[in-house]
Order: sequence, then C-alpha cells, then structure tokens
Amino acid sequence: MPPMQKPKYRHALPQLAGGLFLTDGGLETTLIFHEGWDLPHGEAFVLLKDARGKAALRAYFDRYVPMAVEAGAGFVLESPTWRANPDWAAKVGVDRETLAALNTEAIVLLMEIRSAYEAPATPLVVSGCVGPRGDGYDPGHLMSVAAAQDYHAWQIGVFREAGADFVSAITMTNVNEATGFARAAAAADMPSVVSFTLETDGRLPTGQALSEAIAEVDGAVSRPPAYYMINCAHPTHFDHALEPGAAWTMRLRGLRANSSKRSHQELDNAPELDVGNPVELGTQYRDLVQRFPQINVLGGCCGTDHRHVNCIASACRMAA
Repeated sequence: MPPMQKPKYRHALPQLAGGLFLTDGGLETTLIFHEGWDLPHGEAFVLLKDARGKAALRAYFDRYVPMAVEAGAGFVLESPTWRANPDWAAKVGVDRETLAALNTEAIVLLMEIRSAYEAPATPLVVSGCVGPRGDGYDPGHLMSVAAAQDYHAWQIGVFREAGADFVSAITMTNVNEATGFARAAAAADMPSVVSFTLETDGRLPTGQALSEAIAEVDGAVSRPPAYYMINCAHPTHFDHALEPGAAWTMRLRGLRANSSKRSHQELDNAPELDVGNPVELGTQYRDLVQRFPQINVLGGCCGTDHRHVNCIASACRMAA
C-alpha cells in the first residue's frame, strides 16, 4: 500500500465556498447491472481486495472526473465504502482487521485519483462514505443516538487516520442514526455531511419531514454537519417539499437523486434497472439549482451512471 497522505481540505472544504461540484452516480447499481459484478449486498468495498477489483473502481471514477475537469468544476470523490461497516462486512465474511485495511485502501485509491486529475479549477475533495448500519430504504430497528455514535465512530476513525477530508453519511433513514454519526464525526474533529433518503412524499422513511430532521440533527450536535444532502429519491418526489428562503433549506447543498420515479418498494421488486431519462433528470436538476442556488454538489444515486451525471453537469453548468 502506498504511504498515506495528509488531508488537503479538512479545515476548509472548497464546496462550501460555492461553485459547481460534481460527484459520481450509482456505484453499486453500475457495478451489478452494467458490469456484472456479484455483489448481493451492494458490498463494493470488496473490490479493493485485488488488482482486478481496484482496476474496476479506478475505471469507474475515470469516467466521471474528466467531466468535472471539462466543466471547470470541482469533484467530490466518495469512497466505495457504503457497505464497509462491521455489520455488513460480517455478512460477506470480512473480519474487522481486514475491514479497516479495505476502508483505508479506499481512501488511498481516491488520493491516487486526485493526484492524477486535480487542477486549480478542479479541486478534488476526498470523502469517507459511511452507510447505514441497516437498510438504506427501511429504517427497521432504530438505534439510540448513543448507540449510533458508538457504532459509526470506528469507521470514522479509520477514515480520519487514512487522511480523508471529511466523512459523509449516505442514505440515512432516520434522525437517531444521523445524529449519532454527526456526534461521532465531531468527536473525531472531522467535518461531516448527512444525506437523507426520502420517500415519494418527500419525507424520511420514518415519516418525518426533512425540515424537522435537519433541525433536529443541527440542534443535537455541538458541531453540526457542514451541510445536508438528499439521496435515493427522484426530484419529483421532493421538489414540492423544499421551501425557498427557509433556513433549513439553505442547509441543503447536495443532490444525489435516483434515475427512476418509482418508489423504493417498486425498485426493490423490479427485475431490471430503471435508468429513467438522463436528459430530463439534468433539466430537473437545473431547475432545482436555479431555485436553490446554494445546492452545488450534484451527482446520482440508484440507477444513475456517468450518462446521467454528464447531463446534469451540462444542464447545471449553463445555469450557473
């Protein structure tokens, strides 16, 4: 493993200063449906075990980062570690020591990509991706805030030592887990981002309004997240729920929408991937960015790939 580097942007995340930042699309759906990898739990992190898997991950990011270079935009490099926590790792037979090494290897890979592509007009920010302990659609059994803090602290600590610039909690379904994550990040002196899964009604899977969830997390943490994101929902599911000029809406800086307008249950039961309409999705992102110009970190979630992000980049670059 190459020697680890120091974090570059941990104390000044460039996306907070504005400007367009892209990020990737649906990594796991791309690997499974387009490339044929057998990942029954979406455990992309296991690809870091060998050269073939690492090459696949590198090729994946090599399709995305040049879009940011061409657009003169920044890029958030999200580590392929959404399932790389102890509970999910145990399902695929990965022990804690190996898991720590793979989480570290994920950050090393992103730093190699940064070294290859970064330019003054294209800052590349390295995020350690933390997924939910359970399912990203269904909140299931809710942990207490304290239990969530204790659980996620381990992976956050690995990312800190590996040199990640910040940590992102992706597909958070409930406030308890999001708050515990944010507290663990604050205790580790790591900037954090929380991205909530939303249902077709624009609410969290628990039924809570997004406005209430953001306010609750912000009020329960000594060092609140740097910003919030929306993921795992189509723009038509949540655009009506956003309030122009509201304080909570201003805390939103990122979108990672699904390609499909289907519900989570429909997606789970669908035999094929619904890629939706990439051009239409780009237009919908543009309309949201025009209404909420603070939203500047743009990528995709389930069903999206580099085609969707390319359409998003083209549409939103013109809107900037």
